[in-house]
Amino acid sequence: MSILTIDHISKYYNLDGTNQERALNDVTLEIAPGKITAIYGPSGCGKTTTLRIIDGFEEATSGTVLFDSKNLLDIPPYERLTNTVFQHYALFPHMDVYDNVAYGLRIKEHISLFKRLKNNLNGKNKKVLKSKKQIEEEIKVRVLKLISLVGLEGFEHRNISKLSGGQQQRVAIARALVNEPKVLLLDESLGALDLKLRQEMEYELKKIQRNLGITFIFVTHDQEEALTMSDKVVVMNNGEIQQVGTPIDVYNEPANRFVANFIGKSNIIDGIMIKDLLCSFDGKEFECVDKGFKDNENVDIVIRPEDIDIVKKDEGFFNGIVISEIFKGVHYEIHVQTENRDFLIHTTDYHGVNEEVGLIFTPDDIHIMEKMEW
Repeated sequence: MSILTIDHISKYYNLDGTNQERALNDVTLEIAPGKITAIYGPSGCGKTTTLRIIDGFEEATSGTVLFDSKNLLDIPPYERLTNTVFQHYALFPHMDVYDNVAYGLRIKEHISLFKRLKNNLNGKNKKVLKSKKQIEEEIKVRVLKLISLVGLEGFEHRNISKLSGGQQQRVAIARALVNEPKVLLLDESLGALDLKLRQEMEYELKKIQRNLGITFIFVTHDQEEALTMSDKVVVMNNGEIQQVGTPIDVYNEPANRFVANFIGKSNIIDGIMIKDLLCSFDGKEFECVDKGFKDNENVDIVIRPEDIDIVKKDEGFFNGIVISEIFKGVHYEIHVQTENRDFLIHTTDYHGVNEEVGLIFTPDDIHIMEKMEW
């Protein structure tokens, strides 16, 4: 079940009337309702373009976007049940917190009032029109509810310029939510915050999403943000989706060399899949848990740094020598040079430079991927 389906969307920009630049290439994606989906990738990979097509700021070259089975691309942006929070929040500096949050709701109510008045004058669907006072009372209830939800009680009449970056972001979120969108889009909206504040806001955003049950889609190039906030991660590169999965699946079972390199750090090794559950590299055979490859197929093998254990020399699969060690706060990042390669290891145990060691890992630590040509 999906609330939003991106169906074979492509986007090309004309550079000079002849040449075209590809932004998106045949992107297909289903967004589950009431969940947080992260679109993650390097700058220029197409993640923001995808968001802008959903919200109507960009037109797709081809493909459709279905919202509850209706083609969203046929609906003007101001009528779509989506709202966007940008990295630069675009708050109105001459308004206080209350008026910033109420602004969109007032516009919506004025448009609705104009339509009802027009219908009344034309003799269609005659309805009793609300007074301005009634409208403002209804707006007040919703605005105060959202201000409370984002933790800004008491700041209703505070000038925007007097707020911190985190407080301004909360105002932007409240303003985006006050119209009760079905989908909230966040375009690197935490990118302007410092690390500690960003981590606090990651928690706050998840709490807001759980309380409201709204579908969140956010784009980011921050790995921690993508893995900690989302229910599903979409990894993009060069305008194409590389992998879709839960944060755990994408990290532990990368689909290809790009994903393995881009998410976390990896030891990526040229290997051979001898047969199901058996691979080889660096002159040795190893049991693994993967199958479904051709016998003797060339593959990429991934072993995460935290999955390699350092043991005494001659007690592991390979012997090597420590060529560097860096303390990273929660672990040491150690490079061990073996006969065939340099292994990266993350461990809580200290091993000094020039120490001779052995390396060992389990079948579950070996991840097999199809060979990706560069």
